[in-house]
Amino acid sequence: MSLDVLFINPGNHRSVYQGLSDDYSAIEPPTWALLLAESVRSVGFSPGILDVNAEQMTISDAAPEVLTLAPRLICFVVYGQNPNSGTVNMAGAVELSEELKRIGNSIPICFVGSHVSALPLKVLEEESSIDIVLCNEGVYALRALLSIDIHDRDSLVNVRGIGFRINGNPSLTEPGSIVPQNRMDVDLPGYAWDLLPYKQKPLDLYRAHFWHAGYDHNKRTPFAAIYTSLGCAFRCNFCMINILNRSDNNSIGVAGDYNTMRFWSVEFVVKEIEKLMEYGVETLRISDEMFLLNKKYFKPLCTALRDKGYGKRLRMWAYSRVDTIGDDSTLQLVRDAGVLWLALGIESGNRSIRLEVSKGKFKDIDIREVIKKIESAGIAVIGNYLFGLPGDNQKTMQETLDLSLELCTLAWNGYPVMALPGSELYKTALDSGVPLPDSYLGYSFLGYDTVPLPTEHLTPGQVLEFRDRAYMAYHSSDKFLAKVSERLGDTAVHNIKNMTKVRLRRRLLEVN
Repeated sequence: MSLDVLFINPGNHRSVYQGLSDDYSAIEPPTWALLLAESVRSVGFSPGILDVNAEQMTISDAAPEVLTLAPRLICFVVYGQNPNSGTVNMAGAVELSEELKRIGNSIPICFVGSHVSALPLKVLEEESSIDIVLCNEGVYALRALLSIDIHDRDSLVNVRGIGFRINGNPSLTEPGSIVPQNRMDVDLPGYAWDLLPYKQKPLDLYRAHFWHAGYDHNKRTPFAAIYTSLGCAFRCNFCMINILNRSDNNSIGVAGDYNTMRFWSVEFVVKEIEKLMEYGVETLRISDEMFLLNKKYFKPLCTALRDKGYGKRLRMWAYSRVDTIGDDSTLQLVRDAGVLWLALGIESGNRSIRLEVSKGKFKDIDIREVIKKIESAGIAVIGNYLFGLPGDNQKTMQETLDLSLELCTLAWNGYPVMALPGSELYKTALDSGVPLPDSYLGYSFLGYDTVPLPTEHLTPGQVLEFRDRAYMAYHSSDKFLAKVSERLGDTAVHNIKNMTKVRLRRRLLEVN
């Protein structure tokens, strides 16, 4: 059957994670490609998915495959498993789109994702291989594109929520809408799991985050990730998550202007989880930005998973604010539903810095008590920290590291602060003339070309050096390794020690 649209999940895993890409970084299913594919299929169009990342295809392998499949529209879905991935993964996506043009492709090439939503005109100005950009999540724009002659510029003008060139000049159509709450189950009716590649069984090309599997390589696959909600109700200035909700044509989108959340029904989510369990998936990520936020939605879902007995089979992780975890009975319900890990954005060890960047998120919250409470419920915690926040200096970054060592959560993430396109930090940096990375890969947290945002007191190199030193200090801490041994066993400790042998190269830190 001929394809109306081929969704491409680009690949540049090695550039993003360096040596960690071989055995330690996660490989997630392309969640938005799956959602968009099922959405267009539900209204009669024929989609396909080419997962360049999961199949570890080279550019020279992938480009001819695209032409062989011969869809009416090529759609690069440029997201990823971290907030910065929409920008970082543009590198691999653009490389493939340029190769397609080089070998004579005449099929229109469309891009959707956080980076193009943040900077649609800039992308069209700089990337000649891209014909069309979608300016938000793209659900309705894609349906409209597939209903017209995509080669006809006069028809494109009437498609809301896209950008393309008119006489060589980038132009945006009228803003498009996102899927409203009352249409979530209808217009985003599931995931096209059947379109994903696999070796021997579904989802076996995908692997969970190392810590999520208890630092056990044998529990990492098959793996999947799903949403129960989209968006976030908050306006943290370092975050660009809500950029997909944008509803205007400003040249630079700022995510905090579009903070809204939408939810699927409990019945929908349970049905999707049941599909995954039939595929053999037990290790599952709930990708919501704030899963434990609205009790109206997460409590009925957790109750359903508990009552069906699924919580005994699943190993899930989800995000939570530090001040919305609820009481002991709520945590017990979450644990009984199969949520074994909660990811908390602790961000900084300095209270004034936390309050500034997170708009009061942590006011009057005792983080130590929160961690103790979660762990007492039998749920492990991964603490997320940021180094190089506005106001940070060597002393405050050390406070953050010291706090993380004191809390000693079972997993740890520490990132250098980036002015990510789509965030308030990005626009502020542009307006104030602060130098930003000059390449997509410069926004990678773990890449060779990483260039963090400077602070009033720190250079990008100082921020990056501290972050990498903090990573080693935490994962080699006797207290941390003893806790891992007690909770997860000596094999996990052995695997962590092997992970720390993988050293990241950083252009900023190399002596010329």
